[in-house]
Amino acid sequence: MDKVKKIITLLENGLHEEALQKYNEVLLSGTHEERFLLGEELMQFGFLEEAKVLFERLLESYPEEGELLVLLAETLIDLGQEEEAMLSLEKIKDQDGSFPQALLLLADLYQMEGLYEVSEKKLLQAKKILPKEPIIDFALGELFAEQGKFLEAIRAYELVLKQEEVIGGVNINQRLAESLSAGGAFEEALSYYEKALDDKLEIHTLFSYAFTALQAGYNRVAIEKFNELKDIDPEFHSLYINLAKAYEREEDVENAINTVKLGIKQDEFNKELYFYGGKLSLKKADEGMAVELLREALAIDPEYMEAAMLLNKIFLNQEKYDDIIEIVDMMNNLDAAEPQLLWDAAVSYQHLEEYSQALNKYQQAYTYFKQQPDFLADYGYFLMEEGKRKEAAEVFTELISMEPNNDEYQDVLQRLLDEN
Repeated sequence: MDKVKKIITLLENGLHEEALQKYNEVLLSGTHEERFLLGEELMQFGFLEEAKVLFERLLESYPEEGELLVLLAETLIDLGQEEEAMLSLEKIKDQDGSFPQALLLLADLYQMEGLYEVSEKKLLQAKKILPKEPIIDFALGELFAEQGKFLEAIRAYELVLKQEEVIGGVNINQRLAESLSAGGAFEEALSYYEKALDDKLEIHTLFSYAFTALQAGYNRVAIEKFNELKDIDPEFHSLYINLAKAYEREEDVENAINTVKLGIKQDEFNKELYFYGGKLSLKKADEGMAVELLREALAIDPEYMEAAMLLNKIFLNQEKYDDIIEIVDMMNNLDAAEPQLLWDAAVSYQHLEEYSQALNKYQQAYTYFKQQPDFLADYGYFLMEEGKRKEAAEVFTELISMEPNNDEYQDVLQRLLDEN
């Protein structure tokens, strides 16, 4: 085994040419054991092509040796040669001791290709052979979780936890918590997140814990954990909007707004933060700040319809009709379709005394809002003001069919009918 040790030492010292010379000696005249050991070592060092050649040479002498076929397949997978790996694995006989490992690798390959049913069959076949092997249950959990079959994933991970808490560097408590959370069992997920974090403080797990607490309605826990994450990694952008929501749910609007501002400093092109900041500002009756933040959101994404519509709502309240028309025109130029903009434009043109434009917008909006009493009232009164009594009477007739006990509409309709 001295030859193998010398090659590894040369590689560790960066003497690759000398190592390659020694490698060729083993390949051409080394013993089977030397080739086998060197192949395994070279895999670890990332010399995959060289390892592949060694395993292929060994298989010339032992063509049905399952362990060699598995090693060759693993090397081929690392080289991105999945089809060749499958061919190698399918040569392994059912009675071979390496057959369960081959099934696991095949299942992984089929899963990568999106062939989930085939992958599951391979894993269940392996489980029949080794019913208590946790790595098989873990693989099933991963497969089910990827498909969104969270109940099945939970059952698989629970079986793993009876024997192991960590497999291949993956924390099973974390995986179980994620599946429980994804399946809507938020409260149950929290205890597993705690166990995962007790084992290792990892920022993505901490975020998931905080987010799940928020979903479960444990706002104070969410606030505590999001702030802990912020202290560890202030550049974890996703935390800010969720922390702000937790504060808002606790009716702490001031801290919610401050959190949004901190988030904007970290992620200045996040339109959602500006939009949410705008909504929070309205809660504080600070329309000026709301307008500023919403305009920033639109500057980042000119087609951000939610921001445009909320701005229009503010401008309607402020009677800033020119600003509304500006936004409507911008959206029209971008071919951003939203029926509410037609209604906003109609009301704005009406107040700006551009009546032909207002009528045009009302007529277009009618197609979308003819079942909405508030719109019909706006439209009906506009038609009255424009002297279109017959059309107004038709609109108020529709209104009364929706609100038959509205005395005001009854009086207006009666007057219109009397005039006609």
